[in-house]
Amino acid sequence: MKFETINISELLPQRPPFVMVEKLLFCDLEKTKTSFKIESGNIFVENGVFTQSGIIENVAQTCAVRMGYLNEDVKIGMIGSINDFEFFGILPKTGEIIETEIAVEAEVGNIILLKASVLYNENKIATGKMKVVLTDKEI
Repeated sequence: MKFETINISELLPQRPPFVMVEKLLFCDLEKTKTSFKIESGNIFVENGVFTQSGIIENVAQTCAVRMGYLNEDVKIGMIGSINDFEFFGILPKTGEIIETEIAVEAEVGNIILLKASVLYNENKIATGKMKVVLTDKEI
């Protein structure tokens, strides 16, 4: 399947204005890569800049896209924990595109442990780990 043909809204439980992923670039059992263009009306944009909270939500939604792509049922998930997140350099501005890659470190039942890396203009702007907990509730 060609990733660029995938309708991202079919993979995510989130709906506008809370969608923080635009395209699925790659996905397998271990790694997922997405991109997101920051628009001026985004709820995580302050003074023309995408906030750290927006980046963390983008990482969580990259995990949600992975689950939606790999499974028939799109389930609602929650951030269980955020660990060792570091932000480097300048945060992206409106009109810019970020790319997010997650690597699954462990997946047990409904809990996914992942590490993430977020790039902006080919520079790493954030890294960290996250635990995502999936509920039984489907969209």
